[in-house]
Amino acid sequence: MKKIILSITAIASILIAACNSSDSKTKSAEGLQDSTVNTSSAKANEEIAQPVNHDGKKIADAATILARKQVPVLCYHQIRNWTAKDSKSAKDYIIPVQAFKDQMKMLADSGYTSILPDQYYNYLAYGDALPTKPVMLTFDDTDYDQFEVGNKELKKFGFKGVYFIMTVSIGRNGKVHYMSKADIKELSDEGNTIGSHTYDHQNVKKLVGDDWIKQIDKPTKVLEDITGKNINHFAYPFGLWNKEAIPELKKRGFKDAYILAEKRDDKDPLFTIRRIIASGYWSAKTLHNSMVNSFGEKRN
Repeated sequence: MKKIILSITAIASILIAACNSSDSKTKSAEGLQDSTVNTSSAKANEEIAQPVNHDGKKIADAATILARKQVPVLCYHQIRNWTAKDSKSAKDYIIPVQAFKDQMKMLADSGYTSILPDQYYNYLAYGDALPTKPVMLTFDDTDYDQFEVGNKELKKFGFKGVYFIMTVSIGRNGKVHYMSKADIKELSDEGNTIGSHTYDHQNVKKLVGDDWIKQIDKPTKVLEDITGKNINHFAYPFGLWNKEAIPELKKRGFKDAYILAEKRDDKDPLFTIRRIIASGYWSAKTLHNSMVNSFGEKRN
């Protein structure tokens, strides 16, 4: 297999393009996980059954899951002030520090309670109760500012977050500073959820054969070694997915997977859970309006 070195500049371009641009190009890189992963792992080769009951309950059928009111799930990328070099489109994915703080304060003042993927899964699959005004706060791509700024701000309001990690960038520090293994473990130890976001942000619609080992199995092993916990929540890079990807994720033990704002799949809604990108252009009020408009009513 050819080895292509992923430069810091290339990684930065991935993050600016973020999860909503299907035209973004990413490059493969050899990295931190290759020497630590047993590619003959049972997760890679054997189907791992989904849980079939929870406190005596069976997983609901797709129609029941789709009928349950959706929880607002927000997706963040970079949390930093804009620079003169940031393009107009990039600013959608770069939220200024004060704007992020204003949004978190709005959520707290409005009575929202943060939830984590296991809680949302149990609600959708089994009908478990949720807080009166739940919200999920998710962060993609491993940027250090999510740890340094985002996590600190969440703590002020008693919120927890979900960090979908792109493992190629762990520990890198150049034009863009990324989280280290220690940062990720600290987030996990504090009760936040660590999820998978592939190795180097590849479109799962293009994965074939051994690509699944490199992009899913190996990153999962890396994150499990760091956190000491099972990794069973996934976010599709760019929000892009197809029906062929879902059984690949299921047999690797994932419980659910997150898309962006498009329609959920009518057969596998747990693997097409919706999120919206919290734009860097939005005020706290605009964010709240967007949450209500996108998640306020039952919708497919």
